[in-house]
Amino acid sequence: MIRIWLAALAILALGATAHAQDAAQIARVQSGQSCTQCNLFQADLSYRDLPDLDLSGSRLRQATLALATMNRTRFDNANLSIANMFGGRFTSASFRHADLSRANLVGAYLHSADLTGANLSGANLSGAELGTARGLTQAQLDTACGDASTELPAGLHIPRCN
Repeated sequence: MIRIWLAALAILALGATAHAQDAAQIARVQSGQSCTQCNLFQADLSYRDLPDLDLSGSRLRQATLALATMNRTRFDNANLSIANMFGGRFTSASFRHADLSRANLVGAYLHSADLTGANLSGANLSGAELGTARGLTQAQLDTACGDASTELPAGLHIPRCN
């Protein structure tokens, strides 16, 4: 019985480490290098100027991108759920099919960003600049929230945050 218990604990421990952040990959991105399919869980990329990166397919869950400038960066199919992107600049960035659920995009600048197929469920877009965003649909916005200062493409609207 003890062997079974120890084996179960070992399997659980291996599963837990598989989802831990990768410090080397985070350092790589912090220095301005692309990193596709990387584990950047809880990475701190705040206040950094990191243009033209390819972070497609990467795990940025709970990452901090607050006040970062990541123009033209590719976040296609990335997991940015619960990420803090407060005041970030993402001009012409691609978020195609990215998971932005419950992300904080308050005051984010997304001029010409591609949001085709992005999951915005529970995302806070208060004060975000999305007026020239591409691929944004009413269905996506219906699952997010914003405020009177959220700029949207013509014909779209967003529910108010509580």
